[in-house]
Amino acid sequence: MMLPTEQVGSIPRPAALIEGIQGFEAGRISQPELNALYHSAVQDTIQRLEATGSPVITDGEQAKHSFATYSIYGLENLAPDGMPISFADGHIRNFPRITAGPFRYKTPADVYLEIAQRYAHVPLKQAVASASALSLLYPQGGIPGYSREQYLDALIAEQEGEIRRCLRKGAHVVQMDFTEGRLSLKLDPTRRLLHSFIDLNNLVLERFSPEERKRLGVHTCPGADRHSSHSAEVDYAELLPRLFELQAVNFYIQLASEPDRKRVLKMIREHAKDEQRIFVGVIDPLDPRVETPEEVRDRVLEAAEYIPLDRLGTTDDCGFAPFADDTSRTRETAFEKIRARVAGTALASKVLGLE
Repeated sequence: MMLPTEQVGSIPRPAALIEGIQGFEAGRISQPELNALYHSAVQDTIQRLEATGSPVITDGEQAKHSFATYSIYGLENLAPDGMPISFADGHIRNFPRITAGPFRYKTPADVYLEIAQRYAHVPLKQAVASASALSLLYPQGGIPGYSREQYLDALIAEQEGEIRRCLRKGAHVVQMDFTEGRLSLKLDPTRRLLHSFIDLNNLVLERFSPEERKRLGVHTCPGADRHSSHSAEVDYAELLPRLFELQAVNFYIQLASEPDRKRVLKMIREHAKDEQRIFVGVIDPLDPRVETPEEVRDRVLEAAEYIPLDRLGTTDDCGFAPFADDTSRTRETAFEKIRARVAGTALASKVLGLE
């Protein structure tokens, strides 16, 4: 039996979809026309992911404006000038900020799951933005008549409902994106922000039973937007001990792009709990070069020296286009890299005697 392998999430959007989004925002095309482009992109993405031999796929997040703010995109009680996220190459992504209560999701993740299920023939995983990421929407100066506590209570309830619906509707696994984990240590070296993020996410995860948590996962990476990351310089040793305190079973951990993978693997071995499965990143989406199956095989065999085989899986370091306007990677490269991951994982499985 082959080691499990899953992608993180996003795939670069087709040029026609990117142009359509721009046209919709400029008032040149209608919502139904944009929806048709979304459905076409989702169908094509799923067909091409299935053709790679992937045993578990996503919808490529084709209809999401961004991996972090998909659920709130289009809300009227938002302003665009929220917290800035700076990337190593100098570009900035601005989080929006909430301007008034009450807080509700506009388009939760199960809506995207239902669309993808129309076209998929293999298990689908569904990514969701973490509560900790969305906590950054609340302004430091507060909101008159709507406290931070009220906001967080509403946020936790919204995310619990979103995850429960995804599970009920048949998601293979629900993956909480936690890219802000490493970033929090850059923003606050005292670790207080990280501790608050872990605690907040656990308020969501602890609402699920041990059996349900077998289908819950957490993804961590230092960001991957355009040609850059936002927190790769932060030492993994600052994050990993707390990361595994999250009450989930599956962990998708960026590793391929780490300069010292063995050091990180030793930390994972030390801190991961016995019931937690580790999907190690064996593909670097920021690298334009397509890895060979043999390179992937060797990375898997390296990880197998530190992680028991019954708890080991493979993944990509990050999504290939977490933001809808990111054209720094091509769809073709993303699919080729995924094909290499699947093939390389199969090669490693054979070496390890799992076939």
